[in-house]
Amino acid sequence: MKNSTTKQKRILVVEDEAVIGQLCQRILTGEGFEVNVAGDGKVAQDMIKKQPYDLYLIDIRLPVLGGKELYVWLQEAYPESVGRVVFATGSAMGEDTQSFLQNSGRQVLTKPFTPEELKVRITQALKTVEE
Repeated sequence: MKNSTTKQKRILVVEDEAVIGQLCQRILTGEGFEVNVAGDGKVAQDMIKKQPYDLYLIDIRLPVLGGKELYVWLQEAYPESVGRVVFATGSAMGEDTQSFLQNSGRQVLTKPFTPEELKVRITQALKTVEE
């Protein structure tokens, strides 16, 4: 499932749980992606301002600036990036989060996930972006 395109795809993982962020980075780097990890939405904003990414894997629940707020900021500041977002969230989520995710139209990766689920979701999202 290695990424066979000539240009290495860049992914920003926005995840406050260091173990999950490192796991995503290791798995996706192993698939041929260039991966950066941000521990909260504010750090992610600073990273996005410096360089664009091909895909954003954003946890919904983040300190400082949450995933929903980061998504709204992306809509306003970088509207072309909105279609490149995949959300990650725990299986137990409130009604407002479920509604937000449904209304966003973005793909969702439910925690806990397997390495294979992560690879499949990222690959699907990148195919959708490239179409």
